[in-house]
Amino acid sequence: MDISVVIPLLNEEESLKELHDWIVSVMQSNSFSYEILFIDDGSTDTSWNVISNLSKNNPNVKGIRFLKNFGKSQALHAGFAQAEGDVVITMDADLQDNPEEIPDLFKMIKEEGLDLVSGWKKKRYDSYFSKNLPSKLFNWAARRTSGVKLNDFNCGLKAYSNSVVKHIDVYGEMHRYIPVLAKNAGFTKIDEKIVQHQARKYGKTKFGMNRFINGFLDLITIWFVSRFGKRPMHLFGALGVLMFIIGFGFAIYLGIDKLFIHPTGRLITDRPQFYISLSTMIIGSQFFIAGFLGELILRSKKQQQRYFIKDQINISS
Repeated sequence: MDISVVIPLLNEEESLKELHDWIVSVMQSNSFSYEILFIDDGSTDTSWNVISNLSKNNPNVKGIRFLKNFGKSQALHAGFAQAEGDVVITMDADLQDNPEEIPDLFKMIKEEGLDLVSGWKKKRYDSYFSKNLPSKLFNWAARRTSGVKLNDFNCGLKAYSNSVVKHIDVYGEMHRYIPVLAKNAGFTKIDEKIVQHQARKYGKTKFGMNRFINGFLDLITIWFVSRFGKRPMHLFGALGVLMFIIGFGFAIYLGIDKLFIHPTGRLITDRPQFYISLSTMIIGSQFFIAGFLGELILRSKKQQQRYFIKDQINISS
């Protein structure tokens, strides 16, 4: 199969039929073999009924319905697990991503040998202060922190080779950082393509300003996990040893001073250096224990079920 189109959605009943027809038109005009995977992330409208009807008329349409809203990352994870195409395209269901971009994205993966191509909505039809400006700041911070030189991390329109989606683990709210996850997994052939951004035609956005706050927090998380996720002792152990050495150094200084320099001076417990020494040694020990516990947890943790599927269409078990 040439292409798998993975579409996470939440309450997009009005746009699904139009999006489906548009994608099918693009696929047929380019003679692509394809599948469309709709991942219903707990919609409360008639989105699942629309998907069911589409699948009856088009066997290339597949659907997964979550028991409740688990988030976009979990929806992408479920879609990636089922995708069979050589190239996997992700796009949002709100018609703001243009399916006409699919052929060029496909060629960049297949002909140029790229692992991942991220869309760049250079010209946006969103409010500047509520979306565009925070997005620019967010993308700047993501570039500086991750080392991945993309202008638009949050664009839903992306293309992947199949091997990428089968080897990365999209969890929590990390859908914003799939290029970073891919880089950390060893897929370094990452590029971007300027894509057309369209104004929302139906409904309203499902994301508010809090997504940027959460995005920055997730950025800190992924920076930490990518550097120390597999070796927490390297961070906490190093900090613990450093703090303990500082505290122990103060303790030696106080002992030498009391025994040989000022034997008749103040009691050690009356001096502020004593409490600095005691506090830093305790903190250092706690850091070291945190690193040790992190190593134990890392080696003993079991994968937990992150979402529950209610219904499926044309999905092989």
